[in-house]
Amino acid sequence: MAREKSKTRGQQMTPKTDVCEAVVDDAELGEGPTWDVAAGRLLWVDILGCRIHSFDPRSGADSPMATDQHIGAAKPCLSGGLVTNMRDGIGRYDAANNFRWLHHRPVPGRRGNDAAVAPDGTLWVGTMRYDERPGGGTLSRIMPDGTAILLLDDVTVSNGIGWSPEGRRMYFVDTPTRRIDIFDYTDDGASGRRPWVEIERGAGFPDGLTVDADGAVWVALWDGGSLRRYTPDGRLDRVVPLPVRRPTACAFGGDGLSDLYVTTARVGLTHPDPLAGSLLVLPDIGQGLPQPAFGG
Repeated sequence: MAREKSKTRGQQMTPKTDVCEAVVDDAELGEGPTWDVAAGRLLWVDILGCRIHSFDPRSGADSPMATDQHIGAAKPCLSGGLVTNMRDGIGRYDAANNFRWLHHRPVPGRRGNDAAVAPDGTLWVGTMRYDERPGGGTLSRIMPDGTAILLLDDVTVSNGIGWSPEGRRMYFVDTPTRRIDIFDYTDDGASGRRPWVEIERGAGFPDGLTVDADGAVWVALWDGGSLRRYTPDGRLDRVVPLPVRRPTACAFGGDGLSDLYVTTARVGLTHPDPLAGSLLVLPDIGQGLPQPAFGG
């Protein structure tokens, strides 16, 4: 993986709303924001641009690194480096950026999409077909040694994954269903899938999500131009409009975990919004939870 020249923030872009700031403008399909607690940085990816980004809010610098194939997510590891959900499986970059496969399983026409680290340090990864064929994707649990345990094999667009503060609930999005589903979570994994929240037609499609310190779920609405916050009992508590049509995912970050970072996309838009493809930040909007590192 070759390191590209660091990109600084440059001239500030003026968003269409007074609660939102664009800090980087550099992605075709931004995804997977994750606050790396140990490094004090925000990790995010450009799936189709084949890049892992590292944003430092203190300096405003964003450092992209090229990958050899499409990448759905990158997460920090306890032992240093990153674990990645790639087109052909789960990769591992050490602290010196040397790459190896942790779980290599290429499937023609399929790629990795969103991923998240559970409270127990296991990695939950989703896949999808490039043509978004119904049922062509999966949801799996990756153990620290690379062992893969399949949970779902009939997913269409595997997206947001998150856990309640006490770790007993796991949330999951298969985007075309327009739902956020919920599982019971134990050391043995996830079970008891059931619908939790349904997004009404015309409001967009649920994409990536994060859980805050109150146990509320924030979800990005693809083609909905907004974020929504749902309380633990599934009640819609807040709608935050955004200056882009296609937000993809969100994560709390910053020194106090009070800033909400939002990745966005310009892919598929004939006339994209001026800030489409930007990394956005909503300062002091809530209180996030520290995200665990992968146990490998």
